[in-house]
Amino acid sequence: MKEVVFDVVIIGGGPIGLACALEARKAGLTYLILEKGALVNSLYNYPVNMTFFSTSERLEIGGVPFVSNNPKPTRPEALEYYRRVTTSNGIRINLFEEVKEVKQEAGYNKVITTKSSYDCKNVIIATGFYDIPYLLNVKGEELKKVKHFYNDPHYYAFQKVLVVGSANSAVDVALETYRKGAEVTMVIRRNEIGDRVKYWVKPDIENRIKEGSIKAYFNSTVAEIREHEVDIQTPEGIETIENDWVLAMTGYQPNLSLLEKIGIELCDDEVKKPTYSEDTHETNVKGVFLAGVICGGMNTHRLFIENSREHAVKIVDYIKSK
Repeated sequence: MKEVVFDVVIIGGGPIGLACALEARKAGLTYLILEKGALVNSLYNYPVNMTFFSTSERLEIGGVPFVSNNPKPTRPEALEYYRRVTTSNGIRINLFEEVKEVKQEAGYNKVITTKSSYDCKNVIIATGFYDIPYLLNVKGEELKKVKHFYNDPHYYAFQKVLVVGSANSAVDVALETYRKGAEVTMVIRRNEIGDRVKYWVKPDIENRIKEGSIKAYFNSTVAEIREHEVDIQTPEGIETIENDWVLAMTGYQPNLSLLEKIGIELCDDEVKKPTYSEDTHETNVKGVFLAGVICGGMNTHRLFIENSREHAVKIVDYIKSK
């Protein structure tokens, strides 16, 4: 006997996945969200003290007001907001259930997970990009002292910390651990701090580097990591420094292998933008849609919550019209 057939199965329980569920619910469609981690898992994995670049109203979904203490909300405020959205709307979501495969069978899509399988007419993939870090690809990266995700600065108090990167995450990590007593060194591939760094934070990190409170190696890369040392390739040659922890804040990438496995075509260039209609967001695989950051492929700086909320409306309007 065939299982319940949903109008829509949504892969990813982040803000855009929730927005898709709200639109499906409003349209009277049956739906289910499948999320491999916690609710809004990417936001949960953000640093504890993170403040968003966007204002609270730009993070709203489904027309539900987001009220924060300050114009730019914090991570705890965002988590509370999306929990309340989920609870107050009775959103149907299965957490800690990872999608492994999507097959097309007899006019339906079969979504196969780590726990079960679900038949549905349409699939919306809204998986974001925070799960797979860019690796340094250097000797010693496998050591336990090397971290690609960062949570709380207290853990690194009074330790020798090397931060790799110059974007928002790296700058936040460097400043927070420094202010908890860590001896912080930064390795920056470019000749300056990233131009996308939050405008109220950029002068802070630049001044800390200028005064010598945080040591920075510009135009440099990590050459090798050892248990108690790190080799840094600088323009002047190899510099070896003592080290307890390496925090590689080098960015993250979307799970494009899942798209390829489903049969979604990717552009044959370094961006690897998936093939989909800008009007409907349907991919070259009939009945499979993309929403949110995943639409940009490797270009993860093009789409955010505030400018991809509309994807949910476009997709659900099209599904309903069919």
